[in-house]
Amino acid sequence: MAGLLIEKVIPGSIASEMEIEPGDRLVSINGHPLADIIDYNYFGAEDELTLEIVKGDGELWEVEIERDAHELLGLIFPAPVPLRCGNKCIFCFVHQLPPGLRSPLYVKDEDYRLSFLYGNYVTLANMGPKDLARIREQRLSPLYISVHATDPALRERLLGKKGIIPILAIMEELAASRITMHTQVVLCPGINDGEALERTVADLAGLYPRVASLAVVPVGLTRYRRGLPRLAPVTGSYAAAFIAEWEARASSLAERLGGPFLFLADEFYIKAGVPFPPLESYGDLPQIENGVGMVPLFLHEAAEVLEQAGRLKSFKATVVTGVSFYRFLAGFLRKLGRKTGIELTPVAVPNRLFGPRVTVTGLVSGRDIIDRFKGKDLGDVVLIPDVMLKEGEGLFLDDLTDDEVAEALGVRIVVVEATPRGIYEALEQLSDAPR
Repeated sequence: MAGLLIEKVIPGSIASEMEIEPGDRLVSINGHPLADIIDYNYFGAEDELTLEIVKGDGELWEVEIERDAHELLGLIFPAPVPLRCGNKCIFCFVHQLPPGLRSPLYVKDEDYRLSFLYGNYVTLANMGPKDLARIREQRLSPLYISVHATDPALRERLLGKKGIIPILAIMEELAASRITMHTQVVLCPGINDGEALERTVADLAGLYPRVASLAVVPVGLTRYRRGLPRLAPVTGSYAAAFIAEWEARASSLAERLGGPFLFLADEFYIKAGVPFPPLESYGDLPQIENGVGMVPLFLHEAAEVLEQAGRLKSFKATVVTGVSFYRFLAGFLRKLGRKTGIELTPVAVPNRLFGPRVTVTGLVSGRDIIDRFKGKDLGDVVLIPDVMLKEGEGLFLDDLTDDEVAEALGVRIVVVEATPRGIYEALEQLSDAPR
């Protein structure tokens, strides 16, 4: 059915006063048909609006509204159903998933709307002229684009798809329309590194500042790569050599372009065991959700928290993390324990679900935590970082809840924001709680 189903109406809002209700359908605004929430935001930006509403019983309403600038209508809609990905990327993480995880994790989305709304990375391999025209007309900016390689033949190999429009042609058109783009390369050793990466970086830097940033992230390989192309992992020695070459190039690019542009994912530094660049070299952290600058930001915030931390009521807490982040968390908790008087024990949980090559904290499963801690003395409470759980639902990747893990371990679990301040504030609250 045409239009947008209204999921909620905020009490006291304009829509509520107009007796618009959940279950009604918003068909058009000022005569413009609505396909999704982006259309709603774009066409609904005027102060004078005529809404065409189909009520739950099928009655057609025409609602005229005059409002003050920036006054919200108060309508909430379901998230868009994502368009499915038709690529067969040789490094696709979804193809490497084991059975038994949350069902949405097996859905491959490739939807420029979600890139604009939520920062999802998309390849734009399914783009048509109408999609590009809409992006330009409605100024859907910024977009987050998985480039991987600008060489057309190599990109087709990486995406596992023939006959796609060369990515530079699309990006040049977007840049001409003043669309900001953040980009990434998933680095596969021996495939899109070396000269191929040099070309990709040069091509994208040529579109700066419309291409505002480029992150290079190492390919992630699980133990479930059965029947998939052979890929070499990013080893510690490879990462060290890569940093030695590309950190200097990133600095030169930043100087030439007038601002940070090329960023190497934290995982390179963790694998290589070399120091991170200073936090200021990451600019305004445009790629932090892509695992770029998370550790430097954590270390910076840790120093601030340690300056402010005071003595708290003593208790024992186990703090869970992934293997790759353990040394950074452990260093912070050792100092925080001395400042607060709380006995803090960091524990890294090996990833048995995906295999030992997957070491990031956010991919630790509930079953892995149970297997690691079953029968152990965990103190008074276990702190779980929120990045391990689906936001708002308390679900680990394997569909276990934090309550189920707590019951299996026989200990209280508290989910904390995965930042130094989040950890310290949780400890303050626990210290103040009656025992």
